[in-house]
Amino acid sequence: MKTTLVLLSDTELQKRLQRQDQLAFEVLFDRYWKRLYSFAFKIYKEEAICEDIVQEIFISLWEKSATTSIDNLEGYLLRAVKYKIANHIRDLKFDSGHLEILQNIPHPSRTDKHLVYQEFEAGIFNEIKKLLPRSQEVLILSRLEHYTNIEIAQKLGLSVRTVEKHISDALKLLKMKIDPYQFSVFITGMLLQC
Repeated sequence: MKTTLVLLSDTELQKRLQRQDQLAFEVLFDRYWKRLYSFAFKIYKEEAICEDIVQEIFISLWEKSATTSIDNLEGYLLRAVKYKIANHIRDLKFDSGHLEILQNIPHPSRTDKHLVYQEFEAGIFNEIKKLLPRSQEVLILSRLEHYTNIEIAQKLGLSVRTVEKHISDALKLLKMKIDPYQFSVFITGMLLQC
């Protein structure tokens, strides 16, 4: 029976899921678990936490399946991963390990910034203005204009390693200037924009 269900679309499986069909749930779990885990790990890089987050999302999907209608299941699940990670980070006390997470989060788009990010942006810009001119330029090209490190290196005549060092140093300085709660809000805002 399960082999037949594998051929069904997400929409058809969701209809069965609304009737609490456990086999349909298993097919969706098999279909999306690895992708959701990989997506979570790309952002957070802690196996156990990522596994827990994905597990919680599937538990929630099962519990809400009878009452929830989802238009785009894949998009819904990927957004759920981002929100769960954002909530997890918000609930943690910030430490230096989270700086690496910030560097792995996709950049927010400039056109649809979330309110939290907009409010915090002014404070970030004030701190960026205090950076050394070259670090300031590299950080702006990287995080605001979305240049890759290679493009920045070519544009400024620097090595890629030097660009990476400027970005790393600038982010460390920003982290020291911003209290842990605000920094976690900043990370959350960036996640919500992805």
